[in-house]
Amino acid sequence: MPSPIRVLLTDDHEIILDSLSLLLSRIDSVEVVGTLIDSRQVVNFLEENEVDILLTDMDMPLLNGINLTLQVRQHFPQLKILMLTVSEDADRIREAFRAGISGYVMKRAGKAELEKAIKTLARGEKYFSESVMTQLMALPVDPVRPSDEAPAPLVPLTDREIEIIKLVAQELSTNAIAEKLFISPGTVETHRHNILRKLGVKNSIGIIKYAVKHGLL
Repeated sequence: MPSPIRVLLTDDHEIILDSLSLLLSRIDSVEVVGTLIDSRQVVNFLEENEVDILLTDMDMPLLNGINLTLQVRQHFPQLKILMLTVSEDADRIREAFRAGISGYVMKRAGKAELEKAIKTLARGEKYFSESVMTQLMALPVDPVRPSDEAPAPLVPLTDREIEIIKLVAQELSTNAIAEKLFISPGTVETHRHNILRKLGVKNSIGIIKYAVKHGLL
């Protein structure tokens, strides 16, 4: 029997923590290993307990979700972080993404979507609610080049690079892409690096937005 996915919850509202804990207890292979109303205690908890996924709110008074993510990333870079919040503000979503979250789900999400998000993260992939992806797609591409230099409308991509772009858009992990294309993870990373360089973007969201804009998906 596979080990359960160990989840730590933090939110500044006790009723939300209780509700989430009850909801997650009904999901097979998920175990809530702790609930914290004070997000400042998260790092200490992680130092003493085995956790696979941190599920956190964004708006918390003592240490908000963005700063918590940055703090956790310094100490536990492999930990998956799922942001559960009411905010659909595009700039805040981008800020959370840059901080290093692994997924972003709205608090209005039901049990099915929450289960999907947690299990997606546990596989090493990323998960974003459909409404969040819509907001991300609406953001201007964040180019590596100076902002006053417009990116080229289209760049030459190899067939393999286009294949990888399509799989990145499906939020597959490097290992999953490698397995699907029968190549090594290192080769996938080389292609990904070349794609980022060619498109002049910094991350997967930039790749996806370029692909949508130019009809590659």
